Amino acid sequence: MSRRGTAEEKTAKSDPIYRNRLVNMLVNRIMKHGKKSLAYQILYRAMKKIQQKTKRNPLSVLREAIRRVAPNIGVKARRKGGLTYQVPIEIGNPQGRALAIRWLLEASRKRSGRNMAFKFSSELIDASKGRGGAIRKKEETHRMAEANRAFAHFR
Repeated sequence: MSRRGTAEEKTAKSDPIYRNRLVNMLVNRIMKHGKKSLAYQILYRAMKKIQQKTKRNPLSVLREAIRRVAPNIGVKARRKGGLTYQVPIEIGNPQGRALAIRWLLEASRKRSGRNMAFKFSSELIDASKGRGGAIRKKEETHRMAEANRAFAHFR
């Protein structure tokens, strides 16, 4: 039996405008070098651009984009007998959401454009419609998992 007490479950904070934990997760992933206010500016400008372009609630566009980009299955490298196998594994909801956020930001940073808010809003709109760099990354991951289905017994 452990001598220490049980760890308290941490609750994620929500952002000041949308009062949403997902938005706060996104801000923390956008942030570089501890500049949180700049990350908030980027996100809120992107949300404003989404509102102007689609005439829809930007939060619903964000949720739709993350839902479409989140993978169901991925691959994990396992070493067996001196060889490395890419073993397909199921990905749970929190991990899938984290991967989706990472892929969306990575794809938007690679885009050509004026500023990060513009690039991020464009990537979110594209992802919610089922296209863009983040969707391509998800499809690539699914293809790799499908190709390595023969190694599923190495789990």
